[in-house]
Amino acid sequence: MSEATSPEEVVNTFIEKIEARDLDAALSHVSDDCYYDNVPIGDMTGKEDMHKFLSGLLKGEGPVEFEVIRQTATGNIVMNERVDRFTTASGRTIELPLMGIFEVNDGHITFWRDYFDNGMFLKQVKGEG
Repeated sequence: MSEATSPEEVVNTFIEKIEARDLDAALSHVSDDCYYDNVPIGDMTGKEDMHKFLSGLLKGEGPVEFEVIRQTATGNIVMNERVDRFTTASGRTIELPLMGIFEVNDGHITFWRDYFDNGMFLKQVKGEG
């Protein structure tokens, strides 16, 4: 069980651990069968697939930041408007506004969905934006 108690605390701690580049600690706040839907890219289930996917955020040399602009929580649902910033392995800086939805059950994230503009993301990856 995670140390955070409320759903909002679980999500905030998860984000803090990603920003600290501690993916194993971040995923300790996720259920073994967590469903993660990165809407324009695809979905996955389980920590192993999430670890493989999210490790891509940590390959670049620059900082990883999930700046939460607005956040609300009702019951076990946490929604946040964020700007995610990271550097790709090729050195490109990505700054992506997005909307995230998390469901927390028994102290662990069981559902996570992010919505963002894939065109904006691809332009930045190519160095066009």
